[in-house]
Parts: sequence; C-alpha cells; structure tokens
Amino acid sequence: MGLGSTYAVALSGVEGHLVQVEAHMAQGLPAMTMSGLPDAACSRAPNRIRAAVEDCGLTIPQRRWTINLTPAWLPKTGSGFDVGIAVAQLVVTKVLPPRVAESVVHIGELGLDGAVRPVTGVLPMVAAAAAAGMGTVIVPRANAEEASLVPGIRVYGVASLRELIELHLAVHRGAAPAALTLPEPVPPGDPVPDLQDVVGQPEARAALEVAAAGRHHMLMVGAPGAGKTMLAERLPGLLPPLERTEALEVTAVHSVLGALDDTRSLVDRAPFVAPHHGASMAAVIGGGSTRVRPGAVSRAHRGVLFLDETPEFRRDVLDGLRQPLESGEVVIARADRQTRLPARFQLVAAANPCPCGQGIGKGERCECTPLARRTYFGKLSGPLLDRIDVRVSLFPVNRSALAGPPGEPTVEVAERVRAARERQRSRWSGTPWVVNAEVPGSLLRSDAWRLPRQVTAPLETAMDRGELTLRGYDRCVRVAWTLADLAGAERPGAQHLWRALALRTSSEVSA
Repeated sequence: MGLGSTYAVALSGVEGHLVQVEAHMAQGLPAMTMSGLPDAACSRAPNRIRAAVEDCGLTIPQRRWTINLTPAWLPKTGSGFDVGIAVAQLVVTKVLPPRVAESVVHIGELGLDGAVRPVTGVLPMVAAAAAAGMGTVIVPRANAEEASLVPGIRVYGVASLRELIELHLAVHRGAAPAALTLPEPVPPGDPVPDLQDVVGQPEARAALEVAAAGRHHMLMVGAPGAGKTMLAERLPGLLPPLERTEALEVTAVHSVLGALDDTRSLVDRAPFVAPHHGASMAAVIGGGSTRVRPGAVSRAHRGVLFLDETPEFRRDVLDGLRQPLESGEVVIARADRQTRLPARFQLVAAANPCPCGQGIGKGERCECTPLARRTYFGKLSGPLLDRIDVRVSLFPVNRSALAGPPGEPTVEVAERVRAARERQRSRWSGTPWVVNAEVPGSLLRSDAWRLPRQVTAPLETAMDRGELTLRGYDRCVRVAWTLADLAGAERPGAQHLWRALALRTSSEVSA
C-alpha cells in the first residue's frame, strides 16, 4: 500500500555507516517485521514509535509492516534508529511528504511521550553522514551542539516528534529554518597540574620533557612516593593543544562512550587515562560481545595512557598493547566482522623496583628474593619493553632536594616542547608523520637521513653485544633526533646518541 524511506547511521566501533531506512505497509494481519540485523534495543523500536505517534494525536495503521535497514549485513545496535523508522512510517501514512525526508539523516531515540532523547556516538554518526554526501541531519536537541562540530552539513535539533513533524512540514512549504552553526570553542576551565609541584627528580623531569617533545613511550621505575604518578599526570600539560582534526577524532571516541563534558563538547586537550591494574582486556584494549566498545587505549587516543603499578596488570593485557603501540589502532576481530578503533596514544608505565618497593635507594630494607623480583617484572615481556624509548629510575627524595629551589614550571617546559614539535612538523612536512616517534626506522636509515658512522657507533656497538635489537636501534635514533630538536641542532650529534642510549638503558629494567 505504500513505501517510505529516509536515512539513519549505524556505528561500528567509532566508525559510522550510512543506513537507508525503508518502511513498507501492506494488507494482511497486523504484524511488524524488521530486517537488517537489529539488536534487541533496535528491534523494540516499533513499540516505542507507536506510543510516541499516538501522543502526537496520530496513529500507525494496524497493517502488515516491514521495516528494512540497509545494508542488511551490517549489525544495527542501539535505539538511535527510532526517529528514522518513525519518519519512514509517517511518510507511508501521508503525514509527511516523501521528498523532504528521503535525503535527510535522522538520529535519535523516541520516548513513549514523543520526546526525542539523546543517544551516544552522535559526532561520528554525523561525520559519517557528511562524508557520504548527505546535506541535512536531524538530531536530538541535547546532541545538537555536539553534532554541529562537524563542518559541511546542516544540523537541526528537535526535542519531540511533534517538533520534528512541524520542521519537515515547514520545509515542504518552502520555509528555511535556521540550522545550527559551529559553536565557538570554550577554553578549558580545569587547571593544568604544574610540573613545579614535583620535588627533586631532575633526571626524570628531563626525561619527561624528551618524551613529550617526541611523543616517545616512557617507563619510570622507582620507590613508592618518589613522584612517578605526579610526573605522569603533568605530561598532558606539556603537550601542545590538539589540532582540529585530532580533536574531532578524540571527541568521537568520547561521544561513543557517552563521556563528553557537558560544558565543553570538543575535547581539544590531550586526554589522560589511567586504568586500574585490575582492568580486564576488554576494559583496556576494547571489545564486547554484541557491540564493540572502545577501551582505555582508545580513550587515550592522541593523549597519555598511564599504567601505574604496571607489573600488577595481567600479562595478556600488557601484551595486548604491543599492536597499538606500533600501528596506532586496535583491531577487534569477531567471527563475522572486524572493528578498527583508534589508539595512537603515548604510553607512560610506572613500576616499583620490586614487590616491596624498597629495591632502589633503600636496598638494605628490601626483603625480596631474586625469584620474586624476576617474577614481578616477568609480566613486562621483552617485546613490550623493546617498544619503550625512554626509561628512567627514580630515587627517593632526600632532605636536600626538599630544601632546594623548585624546578621549572610547566609553562616554560611546554614552550620548549612546542618549539621542538614545530621543528619536527617542518622537517616531516609532506609526509604522513608529524613527530619523531612516528617516523619509520627505514626512513631514518635511508641516504637522506642516515647519520654518520662515527655518530651511530655507540648504537652499533650495543647491537653487536646483543644489548639492542634493530627496533631498539631505530628508537634510539628517533630519541636522538628529539634531543637535537630540543637543543636547536640541525642534526643529532654523538652526544645526542649517547644520551639517547643512556635514556633507554638507565632504568632497573632492560630488554
């Protein structure tokens, strides 16, 4: 008896896929059939829609309805398809003219009272609609500011199904309702922890600056109370603000998780994520049975992932970090599909020197056996440690450090980091890489960027002795380039290579 169609968006991880919503009404016994792999929440949409439509003074005829969500092979999860299905049915019943809805994307959940309720993941959904060439998207009013962060698409926010119907009828009459514009970014109000709060530890502070300048992964080994957590928490304050595209990537992850700040939709500061050492593989890496959700590594995308008490994490969780540390993404494989999640984070790991924590500076108090120490650090596999560029040991703070002058504040160190990042951006312009930690070792060993033999001699000697792998060699060269950038040098010299090698071998743990 009639066919109506419009568009919605399905999420797979943090990636959106445009979905055509079709509604067909035919003669026959009253029934409702949904196809297109809907989950439990999506398949219950007709019940919510019927109550919402009746609340508007309208009715859904008791006929044989078929709802099709195309492509049929893509799983449809969540209640964000409610509005699209309702619009398609209202087109069939002649409440809405077909042409105003067939090229519009609808996102939102319907309440029984007709309210259009917010859903998670609106930002990647709208971004997918814009990438597919759609011109208009209608979202819940509570998600409107988040949706308007995506350029190149008109965004309308509605609070109820009645308001949505009136909007479509106004467009059909030739009216041009004002769409939402890109909101002005709100400066962050939370204070940044100051590096000046850290007492002593000049070597660790210098290593933290190197890690921030080149986005190198870092390991800190030290006694409890030496300042490992304080240093890690101050690393995001040293990092430059996120670029617009980077901020949208990070905000998309937070949008899918429903973790956006109510006062500031765009996440333009490097996130800091510190999961508990008892976290599961799904919580850290990501996963899920019916719907794959991002884990801590994705929440730390473009930011810092801090693992406190690293040896206390499960071995399989730590080994699960090896792939994203290299590729910058997580691939969650299921029997019927693969989901890719962004995970280009900077790892900062912290550990005690031994189970009792007294193995550095207070060695005479340590009662741990050699077997206990080996077992404690045994969870940190060689392949994982080989991917960590900067390693530093922290000794307990003594009285002289407490009475000494304070260290440099975050503002001064962040300015040096910013200048070093600008040198890297200029050097690698025209390539896919922005910072030294991302540059492949094969490029740094090519004729254009290869360092003289007398400069790399310490690394070659360490390789001959079996102290460095080829990956370790390349990572030392990357750190040397970062040290040269901080010093304002054109290319690394022998002193930079020596210091890079020292930063890799200065902790109690080696690989």
